Amino acid sequence: MGRAFEYRKARKLKRWGNMARVFTKLGKEITIAAKAGGPDPDTNPRLRALMQNAKAENMPKDTVERAIKKATDKDYSDYKEIVYEGYGPYGIAIMVETATDNNTRTVANVRSYFNKHGGNLGTSGSLSFLFEHKCVFHVAPKEGISLEDLELELIDYGVEEVELDEDEMIISAPFEENAGIQNYLESNGFEVKSTDFVRVPNDVKEVTPEQRAQIEKLLEKFEEDEDVQNVFHNMKEDDTETEE
Repeated sequence: MGRAFEYRKARKLKRWGNMARVFTKLGKEITIAAKAGGPDPDTNPRLRALMQNAKAENMPKDTVERAIKKATDKDYSDYKEIVYEGYGPYGIAIMVETATDNNTRTVANVRSYFNKHGGNLGTSGSLSFLFEHKCVFHVAPKEGISLEDLELELIDYGVEEVELDEDEMIISAPFEENAGIQNYLESNGFEVKSTDFVRVPNDVKEVTPEQRAQIEKLLEKFEEDEDVQNVFHNMKEDDTETEE
């Protein structure tokens, strides 16, 4: 399996246990997408992808509709997507994706978490070279189409890997190619189950169990913050967790 798939699988096993938090984060993303590109999923590829994700996570339809409607509500607090970058203990690089209606509050919290756990907040763009921004599509197999055939078809769209995992095909590519790939898959009759946007580290750092425990405390503080959508790092995954 490719790097993007394995990294994403490890993150999902680790993070996506709390359904209420998943719905809250997806709701924010749906509202932001509807605000930016309009409330019609037929003309808004990002919104369409997020609605597919919501369906995959069994998010109630009325909850999705409320999130879309909120984008046109005059009382809606406008969320901004901001990425914070910094180093945790033992030189672990961390990227924190947020959706916030109060940047002053969010940056103060993020800086506080770094400082209290032996890390420091860096400047915007300072760690981007350590990660590759990827889109990962989860697609239902299509009769008569093999992995090899699909990979050949998608080479011109920048696709880097096409893998098979149980009952779905996993397609990964650079983030900026996501709209073109999504349009190709939909126009050619493929069922896109969900789409992930991940930041895959170019290299990972080994840590001891004691160091891992300290770093995990910092990562958990980020995860608990309501403004935080996703957290990415370059600490090597614990093999005992990914094998479960």
